[in-house]
Amino acid sequence: MGKYQPKDSFQSPRFCGPRTFMRLPYIEKLDEHMDFIITGAPFDSGQSFRTGARFGPEAIRDFSILLRPYNPEQDINIFDYISGVDYGDIPVVPGYITETYQKIEASLAPVVEQGIIPIVLGGDHSITLGELRAIAKKYGPVALLQFDAHSDTWDSYFEQKYNHGTVFRRAIEEGLLDVSRSLQIGMRGSLYGIEDLQDARKLGLEVYTTNQYKQAGVKKMLEVIHQRVGTGPVFLSFDIDFLDPVYAPGTGTPEVAGASIDDALEFVRGLGGIHFVGFDLVEVLPAYDHGQITAAAAANIVYEFVTLIALQKRAKLQQ
Repeated sequence: MGKYQPKDSFQSPRFCGPRTFMRLPYIEKLDEHMDFIITGAPFDSGQSFRTGARFGPEAIRDFSILLRPYNPEQDINIFDYISGVDYGDIPVVPGYITETYQKIEASLAPVVEQGIIPIVLGGDHSITLGELRAIAKKYGPVALLQFDAHSDTWDSYFEQKYNHGTVFRRAIEEGLLDVSRSLQIGMRGSLYGIEDLQDARKLGLEVYTTNQYKQAGVKKMLEVIHQRVGTGPVFLSFDIDFLDPVYAPGTGTPEVAGASIDDALEFVRGLGGIHFVGFDLVEVLPAYDHGQITAAAAANIVYEFVTLIALQKRAKLQQ
């Protein structure tokens, strides 16, 4: 049984106490008993349309108190195998993206160095660059598995090099990603030009639109993912706008005709056996979220991230 696990909701009602992810202990000091941490990066100064994703971590945590430790879809009691905490939020600098990147990297570097897997709640998608910088310090270039409506590989936006639309071009330029093992799934919506997707492919990324994944089906796409990422370290970045706005209205740049929450969960549940070294879920914007629909989807997807870590640990113990 893991040292750090959620509070027992049979003993303490879910509506009692501070809102931590899954009611995990709130601890800001690392130790050898931690397999993962949940941390927020409440930064949204990289957004180009709707702002407010700085309140995303709070919204995800608030809904997550409903989540329970046994995952019936994966047949595993998560905290029989792993231990984790809510690590609080990274001290971002509103309006200053370069300084925020430095704080994200500095906050996550000791986590990653100790072999603890970070799960970061955004915030807009610009935060991922700081995470990848910390992860590359330990693992070198990692594969990117990105679920997203947008490629985020522009060279600049508003003549600025750093924002949520340029993050993965910068990561590739900095040598943080192994593009030969990386792929993006879910691209859709109108574009400024055909180069928006062509540029991502020219950078070496394997790119699948929403229509392509739907035509192939989730099971076939999971085969593609496993073959592409291989056995090396992988970072999973999930932009909530991968989902159709029916399932995720609370986001900064919604695109119609997206994935269902059923497909999203099937995707994540099918990623067992991949060597994940970090996760994030970004672009939850609670001001546009009706009835916590988006927060519910986001919390459950992050729950599946935690489950993947537990499955990975169980597999090691059974070897």
